[in-house]
Amino acid sequence: MKLEQNENSLLFSETIIPDLFFSEYLSNASGDFIKVYLYIMFLSKYNKDISINDLSKKLSVAFPVVQEALKYWENLGVITKAANGYLINNLQEIELHKLYKPNVSLSCEDIEKNEKNETRARLIETINNMYFQGIMSPSWYANIDLWFRQYGFDEQVMLALFAQCYKNSSLAPAYVQTVAEAWANANVKTFSDLEVYTQNSKALQQACKATKQKLGFKRNLTQYEQDYVKKWTVDYGYPLDIIEIALKKTTSKSTISFDYLDKIITDWHSRELTTADAVQNYLASSKTLESNKKEFQKKMQSGAFEQRTYDNFDNLYANKQS
Repeated sequence: MKLEQNENSLLFSETIIPDLFFSEYLSNASGDFIKVYLYIMFLSKYNKDISINDLSKKLSVAFPVVQEALKYWENLGVITKAANGYLINNLQEIELHKLYKPNVSLSCEDIEKNEKNETRARLIETINNMYFQGIMSPSWYANIDLWFRQYGFDEQVMLALFAQCYKNSSLAPAYVQTVAEAWANANVKTFSDLEVYTQNSKALQQACKATKQKLGFKRNLTQYEQDYVKKWTVDYGYPLDIIEIALKKTTSKSTISFDYLDKIITDWHSRELTTADAVQNYLASSKTLESNKKEFQKKMQSGAFEQRTYDNFDNLYANKQS
């Protein structure tokens, strides 16, 4: 009696998806892209041949979206275009290649230093347990090591980086990288640097919101306008009450110019006026001076001042010669 296992039974067969797909690719891909990947994984197991048009109809996904999905996975190296279709690559091999590539550039001194850095190792384990339920994928270890070397963050800043991204509900590598770059561009290296950066960012956000409201804008400030507000709040260190004094000066203007506001506020900064009271006193004294000037000009025009007259021109000439 010959016994054979029926491997072609669809009822009892299964398609194995590596855990790396869930930890590395799932969160960044759209639902339709995931549908396309899972189905071509299923078909590849049976060496099936299917056209993009048939794939579109089978999955109820628009033809252009299927094309975009295939291009998306191809760009990630998950699939490779072949002469008559696509090859489905092994995700574990892809990840292994990623891990090997950055490490070959490390010197022996770097490797030895990393091995001895127990503080950093404990930090990475903390990140793993707090934000990845203890199953952080291997690529994250390489990313964290790269960010340490590339940006010079200390351990507290690195932990704060993951805390911030987790709070914003996004632990996608590309997003974490973007936040890390923003901090690095602001010269954040230590936790003290981060605190200053956070305070400045909060002040800028509040100033932009207040400026928008005070000016009656229904839209958000443009990047150009935000740069002006950043100059006033971060570079000059001016609080909202000083900025609001300048904003009030636009009430008589038909159009609002940030160049006009910037000239006013920059003038105050050049005069080293650092409080709202100092600005108000300066404006009051400037108003009084302007009022006195106008009054003087008015009196001059009306002849209120006594003017000397000379009736004897001979005596005037004699005085000049003496």
